[in-house]
Order: sequence, then structure tokens, then C-alpha cells
Amino acid sequence: MRAWSASPPRWKRRRAEEHSMTHEIDNPEALAELREAFLRYDLALEQNDVAVLDDSFWEDARTLRYGVGENLYGHAEIAAFRAGRQPAELARRARRLERTVLHTFGRDFGVANTEYVLLADGRRGRQSQSWVRFPEGWKVVAAHVSLMAPG
Repeated sequence: MRAWSASPPRWKRRRAEEHSMTHEIDNPEALAELREAFLRYDLALEQNDVAVLDDSFWEDARTLRYGVGENLYGHAEIAAFRAGRQPAELARRARRLERTVLHTFGRDFGVANTEYVLLADGRRGRQSQSWVRFPEGWKVVAAHVSLMAPG
């Protein structure tokens, strides 16, 4: 009868070794660049700087943004949504970020997740973004924004 070892099977060890060699997690340089891109985006959101908001998203039909009340497919739909927002709506969306977590996987892919509190009424929400570093810089390729149910 075969005695079972506490160590993982050889194929799992090999896969883990390959993974750690090819996918550096939270490389300090990549993480700093992602943080800078995320903060640039968030400041533009606060100031309704539509040009920076548009520039922060990958200019491609495959980009998507699921919002609180809309599903947007492609950079053109996202840009049109941003351009059409009214100042009164923006005031209601002023927020404070909490528990922002950023990670990079390799040097060209990262995720940003944050919770936020709407200043107008205290409701809590969440925002998730997938970022890719292209030759022209870090761009959001997919985003999701949601509000939690009260209570």
C-alpha cells in the first residue's frame, strides 16, 4: 500500500514554481504605476474631468463598464455616458473612498477594488476595475460600480 505524503503532488509543485516565475505579484514599480493611474482616474471622477476619464479607459469596443444603473459596452458608449452626466447628478455622487486594494499580476495587469461612501446620504458602494498596461499607459478594460442595499 502506498504511503501518502503531506506535500503536494509533483505536478502541483511544478505548476506553482512555474506560476511564481512568470507572474510576479505586486511588483513595486508596477504597483506604484497602477496606484498613480487609479488616483488620476479618481481625481478626474471627483472633478468631472471628462477628458481624463475618457483617457483612463481603453479606447476599444471590447471595453466595458457596468454602472449602478447602466451597462456600457465599448469606449464610445462609456464616453457618451460621461459626457451626458448633469452637474446635479455629479453632486449626488460625491464620495469618500474606503478600503482601496490594488494588486498587480505581472507587470502589465492589475486590479483595483474599493468601497466608497456617498457623502449626500451615507449609502455604501463598491467599485472594481481591471487595468492593463498598454504602450500608452495603464487603461481600464473593465469596470463595475454598485451600490449596496441600505441596512
